[in-house]
Amino acid sequence: MEVVRLSEHEWRAREAAHAARVDALTAGHRERRASGERHPVQDFLFEYYGHTPARLRRWHPGPGVVLEAAAGTPRARWTHYARDEDTGDVWLDTPAFVAARGTALHFTRRLLTATLERPMLTGCFGLHEWAMVYRQPAERRHASWPLRLGADGTDAVVESHTLRCTHFDAFRFFTDDAVPRNAQPLSRATQVDDEQPGCVHAGMDVYRWAFKLAPAVPSELVADAFALAAELRTLDMQASPYDLRALGYAPVAIETPDGKREYAARQRELGERANALRRRLLSAIDAVDVAAQAPVYVGPPATTSHRIARPAVPTAATSAIPRADSHRRNTSATNNA
Repeated sequence: MEVVRLSEHEWRAREAAHAARVDALTAGHRERRASGERHPVQDFLFEYYGHTPARLRRWHPGPGVVLEAAAGTPRARWTHYARDEDTGDVWLDTPAFVAARGTALHFTRRLLTATLERPMLTGCFGLHEWAMVYRQPAERRHASWPLRLGADGTDAVVESHTLRCTHFDAFRFFTDDAVPRNAQPLSRATQVDDEQPGCVHAGMDVYRWAFKLAPAVPSELVADAFALAAELRTLDMQASPYDLRALGYAPVAIETPDGKREYAARQRELGERANALRRRLLSAIDAVDVAAQAPVYVGPPATTSHRIARPAVPTAATSAIPRADSHRRNTSATNNA
């Protein structure tokens, strides 16, 4: 692949721009965390995925990029980076990354490709959130927020619809009474076969797959995926049974024809944007493969051998497939996903 060399001025400018963008995206969460407050919509991406603002803020250029005059910076000793002590160049050590994360690369490619190949389904109307409180309103995850239609009204909405969830990581939080109401059983083993691009949670998960492949995925792509995930989460909770008007979220009343039309239209638009990110992420994975197959250092010519340094990295491949012992687990367990 063609190698791009960035001067210190160039890469520091990109690093600073990324940090400023992430600081703006995460400001509310960081302020609430400092004061001990929680937000059911805006804090979800941090609590569910377990990826901190600090890690999101860290900038990675991706494969095939050489950063000049970076050997004396902390990034030179980050995992999966290599450096030339003589020239000061730093770059992603793609062979080491693939050796450690090959299973994750393979699974992510399979999942994203399979999802892109399927038609977009827009008939679920966000009922997964309703199924998570069905006949168990007292045990709901956001117990401090009221149900818009009350417990009986919420149950009636579930009972008057067919649940069409295709995303296992939503399905596994269904109440026991809601599980058999889904149009199809879901499992971790069939995730690649079931995922489809209309699902708002599958769209949010593009962010998960992007940050899990850091530092091989350019951070600009990870930030784009985060921003879209935040929009998807907003629709997710507007269409939920919770009344969040006090937080400024007007409900999308999916129990009505107008609400169904609004949800499906927004779901379709967000799904198309998620598909665009899936394609970009697949291109990033392809770039990793290409770079790993030609692991030649491309520093300036030298008459003597260069001292190449690589931090120690794990040798065992790790899997991107989240584990689940049952269809229900608390949300903190997904941090291992």
